[in-house]
Amino acid sequence: MSNRGVASFARPLLGVAGGADSGLGYGASSDDFSHVGQLVAVLDVDRTRAEAFVETIVPDGYPPVAVFGPDDVEEMLRTSRPDAVLVASPDHSHGRYILAALAAGVDVVSEKPMVATAAEAAEVLAAERTSTASVTVTHNFRYPARHRRIKELVAEGAIGRPLHVSYDHHVDVRHGASYFLRWNRRRADSGGLTVHKSTHHLDLIAWWLDDEPVRAYAVGGRDYYGPGSPHRPAGATTPAELRERDPYHRAQAGSGAFPEPTGQARRGMFDLPYEVQYPASREMTLYDDEIDVEDHVAGLVTYAGGATAAYSVEFSAPWEGYRLAIRGTHGTIEAFVGRTPDGEALPGSGELVLRPLFGPARTIEVPTAAGGHDGADPLLRRDLFEGPDEESRRLGLMADARQGALAVATGEALWRSIEQGEPVDVPGLLRR
Repeated sequence: MSNRGVASFARPLLGVAGGADSGLGYGASSDDFSHVGQLVAVLDVDRTRAEAFVETIVPDGYPPVAVFGPDDVEEMLRTSRPDAVLVASPDHSHGRYILAALAAGVDVVSEKPMVATAAEAAEVLAAERTSTASVTVTHNFRYPARHRRIKELVAEGAIGRPLHVSYDHHVDVRHGASYFLRWNRRRADSGGLTVHKSTHHLDLIAWWLDDEPVRAYAVGGRDYYGPGSPHRPAGATTPAELRERDPYHRAQAGSGAFPEPTGQARRGMFDLPYEVQYPASREMTLYDDEIDVEDHVAGLVTYAGGATAAYSVEFSAPWEGYRLAIRGTHGTIEAFVGRTPDGEALPGSGELVLRPLFGPARTIEVPTAAGGHDGADPLLRRDLFEGPDEESRRLGLMADARQGALAVATGEALWRSIEQGEPVDVPGLLRR
């Protein structure tokens, strides 16, 4: 019953109009897939939240939706007899639900990252091999029209054999900081942001290259958030004082990007409470001691076919988006996407340029699309609930368990490399 689970999957299955996508991109929409599927049960650590969902979101007259807790996953599978399980809980909990469903022969759709650690990813791959069911991972960053067009250009040989990818991703001061006010800020819960967030980018690069990562090296650290942050207001000792003088809070004022203290449990989209995860007694700030994940990373990934990727990400930037260059033996593909924290497109944003080695450059037109995450979420839901169309099958848009596992292992290799100061064997993490 995460915001993402409710907005992007449960409500469309119920046939309830999801409304406009939120500023942080949880994928809400007006999609209606009630004609192809029925929601039979929900499971959440927060029973109050799950029951509030059933009482306020499930339409009157809808068939009963059972509510279960984490310890009841086997009972849920046995009594509700689902055809598929949608896993959209915090990353560290994905593994137990995926493994339980595979053991019961029930197909799984897992939010990315598939799991939080490479060790869990290896367990999922082993379980899938002996199960009649399979796992699909919702790597929706493959789906925007720009990314699909890049995939086509590379596959068509527009730049010859790909040699190197340069991918530089920026998460702005609102969006980036919001991760450090949620469970994502602890590696035990998220695997770190190189797993929780970077798997978006790492999977995308591997998909464009149609290749598998073999080695990763990275440097990075925690220099924006946590107790040692240079932005922590001097002399502030209480959460209230920190918020009042915090430059990140001032930068997001009026945007709704950060949860505000109300003296009650935090409430998410559709006014559903988080009494277990974010109770009133738990005040979070951007400078808490428990923050233990990197907030900026720069790495180099090598692939089995010989290509390399220079990858960087930061979670405290003046703008949101990325710069991309894919260089090949016959040319380069370049792309830029950028917007301010207020949503204003930066000059040149949306450009996709093909630069042949011999010949004039040309701008590739990319159609705009409505819907969450730059038009990706409606297409992803269509593939999940109605089945992939010809383009989806041709491009391999739906990510399988192997691809999900490699994205997790690459993200883990990045943070392990930072800790160890040396390159990390990516497939080796899946053989632990």
